[in-house]
Amino acid sequence: MRKPRIVVLGAGYGGLMTVTRLQKQFSKDQAEIVLINKNDYHYETTWLHEASAGTLHHDKVRYDIKDVIDGHKVNFMQATVEDIKTDAKKVITDNGEVEYDYLVIALGAVSETFGIKGLHEHAFMIANINSARQLREHLEYQFATYKNEEDKKDERLTIVVGGAGFTGIEFLGELGNRIPELCKEYDVDFQKVRIVCVEAAPMILPGFDPELVKYARAKLEKKGVEFRIGTPLKEATENSVIISKGEDEVEEIQAGTIVWAAGVRGNPVIEKAEIENMRARVKVGKDLRAPGHDNIFVIGDCSLMINEEIDRPYPPTAQIAMQQGETCARNITALIKGNEALEQFKPDIKGTVCSLGEDDAIGLVYGKKLMGTKASFMKKVVDNRALYMVGGAGLVMKKGKFKFF
Repeated sequence: MRKPRIVVLGAGYGGLMTVTRLQKQFSKDQAEIVLINKNDYHYETTWLHEASAGTLHHDKVRYDIKDVIDGHKVNFMQATVEDIKTDAKKVITDNGEVEYDYLVIALGAVSETFGIKGLHEHAFMIANINSARQLREHLEYQFATYKNEEDKKDERLTIVVGGAGFTGIEFLGELGNRIPELCKEYDVDFQKVRIVCVEAAPMILPGFDPELVKYARAKLEKKGVEFRIGTPLKEATENSVIISKGEDEVEEIQAGTIVWAAGVRGNPVIEKAEIENMRARVKVGKDLRAPGHDNIFVIGDCSLMINEEIDRPYPPTAQIAMQQGETCARNITALIKGNEALEQFKPDIKGTVCSLGEDDAIGLVYGKKLMGTKASFMKKVVDNRALYMVGGAGLVMKKGKFKFF
């Protein structure tokens, strides 16, 4: 009897958690596990804002996939997924086709520009290792060029960040620490630098505790951040952004750096595949399976689950993706071993922490509000715990964060 083949697409938080749990459940004679990822490394998406600002080296943000998977039980294939043929049970990649019996789609997200003109062409996205490196190097180039320009253009030192959700705020916190270092390194007057955050919503960190939001905004403003709240970004050009100031009034802000951090959508492969979706996210059942496909599981940024208590989707967080990976692995194991009852996924949200730089943060953990160094300590604990869950103590010692105060 042919052993079942489990194919996992994506080595992000959800995909790696699924694979590391599956490899503990099956011997190589019981099931074939295939992991497909476009890079041979995993990167901590929730650390990219640090690499983008230059406060953390990009190599610290990633680790090799081979360091956390069992090569005797898992076949790793480096390839880019191009399509999924559900009828034929095949995954199409740029490195050939792969058949599956069970499929886990954990391909992550891409930036969502909401159709705003010029963003794809002129804005940096905090999306992956390479985009983070580009942004960091661009910031350094702007400071170095400004110092050597005879006709100094102050807009070169203006940075506009679109979005005041978690990614935008965490990036602003890192900028608040990095900009003084750049000013000192390139002998630039700090007063020449301008950081503007543009947010269409009526507040920063929508949905977060108001007291903690007030603290975060005050701390970032003290670092020099200007907030334009309730101000939609209308267009990005090569050297400026155009924002709305009312029904018919707009303002153009000249800027040398434009960063877009205001939303994500699921992977485009979802839209190509014959799987029901909304903005490339699949509204999965409580057992994490795609509607109409008993052998396809969707987790992480590509999945959509409704929090019935508030009738809104759960946010696409690393915490939820990792928990989904564990449930997904258990459910695939149950199917292969002939157990009819599958586990229903229920997020266990222990808390949320938002960094405001290396030594500052806000958080709501087990219902308790944290701010300042206590929250920053908890943020590093959360980051280290994620490493431990995938790669154990060895990975924590290699990549973990230990500068707590």
